[in-house]
Amino acid sequence: MINVYLDDIRACPIGFVAARSAEECLLLLAECDVNVLSLDFELGYGQPNGLAVVHGMVVRGLYPKEVYVHSSSLYGREQMVRELRAANPAGVIVHDGPMPQRVLDAAAASGGDANA
Repeated sequence: MINVYLDDIRACPIGFVAARSAEECLLLLAECDVNVLSLDFELGYGQPNGLAVVHGMVVRGLYPKEVYVHSSSLYGREQMVRELRAANPAGVIVHDGPMPQRVLDAAAASGGDANA
């Protein structure tokens, strides 16, 4: 099981796999079991954004166990959280905001292995 951090600019935290585009993030969700997913909204001018990832997740039923939306775009964050909560995927926890330090520490300590 892996943790995924979607962001085109920010450094990827230890214990996470970086996804630098919407397409890369959806590919990781399709091919891997994902424990924690942290989403950004803006992913570069003219590129699909974090909301495109949310739409892909909902349409394809690709959900991690837990989602954090770390975007500094209030509008984007609100849209992503609203749509994830409206989809109401069973057993998925959706957080409106960045990961707390305890989550980052746990991921770093496990080296990305959520079962460690």
